[in-house]
Amino acid sequence: MSDEATENWPAPTVEGPVSATVFLPGSKSLTNRYLVLAAIADEPSRLRAPLRSRDTLLMAEAVRSLGTDLQDAGATGAFGADWLITPGRLRGPASINVGLAGTVMRFVPPIAALADGDIFFDGDPHARVRPMGPIIQALRGLGIDVDDNGGGRLPFTVKGTGSVRGGTLEIDSSASSQFVSALLLAGARFEDGLTLRHVGGQVPSEPHVTMTVEALRDVGVVIDDSEPDVWRVEPGRVGGLDVMVEPDLSNAAPFLAAAMVAGGQVTIPGWPQYTTQAGDHLRDLFDEMGADVTLDRDGLTVRGTGEVYGLDADLSAAGELTPTIAAIAALAGTPSHLRGIAHLRGHETDRLKALATELNRLGGNVTETEDGLIIKPAPLRGGVFHSYADHRMATAGAVIGLKVPGISVEDIGTTAKTLPEFTQLWERMLTGPDGAGHP
Repeated sequence: MSDEATENWPAPTVEGPVSATVFLPGSKSLTNRYLVLAAIADEPSRLRAPLRSRDTLLMAEAVRSLGTDLQDAGATGAFGADWLITPGRLRGPASINVGLAGTVMRFVPPIAALADGDIFFDGDPHARVRPMGPIIQALRGLGIDVDDNGGGRLPFTVKGTGSVRGGTLEIDSSASSQFVSALLLAGARFEDGLTLRHVGGQVPSEPHVTMTVEALRDVGVVIDDSEPDVWRVEPGRVGGLDVMVEPDLSNAAPFLAAAMVAGGQVTIPGWPQYTTQAGDHLRDLFDEMGADVTLDRDGLTVRGTGEVYGLDADLSAAGELTPTIAAIAALAGTPSHLRGIAHLRGHETDRLKALATELNRLGGNVTETEDGLIIKPAPLRGGVFHSYADHRMATAGAVIGLKVPGISVEDIGTTAKTLPEFTQLWERMLTGPDGAGHP
């Protein structure tokens, strides 16, 4: 990759404390789960304040391709209109572009198996190296023919017959919790339901499985998760949704990090008192790194002094926060050890290798371990921070740029994957009066 190959974004540097309120659009994880459930429901659904980003628009187009009607509805809010979704008979043939979205490439094949016809899946070049084997093997275990030319990855074709018998399955979901969620989301539509047992190492990002279970219960699906690593989904009705999508708490991470590394305070309105989003782990992580964290009716507020402490943290339940935490740790005065995140090597890029490479390129002292990173204090210098087509790498570069002059982020446009308004919100946070960030 050459620095000239793409246009670089000069990351703003701040001289003093920040003070901002940043309104964020809806959660990607929730929006895409709701879209899948709405597509297989027995009645229409309404998603209020859904996220419009590359990943969610790809999911919206995927369910449309399978026969679902999806329209804008109601007044346009701060981040767009609601979505009114009317399910239809799932049908093929169809071609699904998954982009680089793990939720699309893993959640849609099980409902494609319920369609009558061939459904072809492909995506971005890097999507072809992301793990897909457990989903393909699971579908075959359910009696569905999947043509992958023996590769176990994209591209492949699911040959739907209009129904799935269901039954009992064992899968190894140690590479991604999305394998479990994908099968659970469709399970109530299988004739015999689904009993799913995970065999293998720890399921990473378990809050995402909890999110799936709660979303299923919200639409009336009966699911038993009382036994560890076993889920039983009863066959039956899937109700419609009328739901306000929570703000994306993981997307809040770089904005809240600004208050830590620059000093000052940042508030994210609408932070739920209870949530299944992994981003809620930020409250404890930032507290441990020296911030004052408050959750009240105004939202979540992080106050910092600019002095940051390193931490020793198992991030297995919230691996998506790792790039932001690593960026803060690189600016901390004491060492950090981030553990339990070996599965990040199979995300949009090998995030552990990418973080170590980019931080060390800027003068950092970062060592990869088998399942994480050790980050020691070191003076950083300006330079290009490569994003590897990974939105969370790009925002990590922006955090570094707050304190290190001369940082430019390659391909900042990749943030459109989950937050198309990132650069506008970032600049408003830094330059506007309190209240900046509201579109």
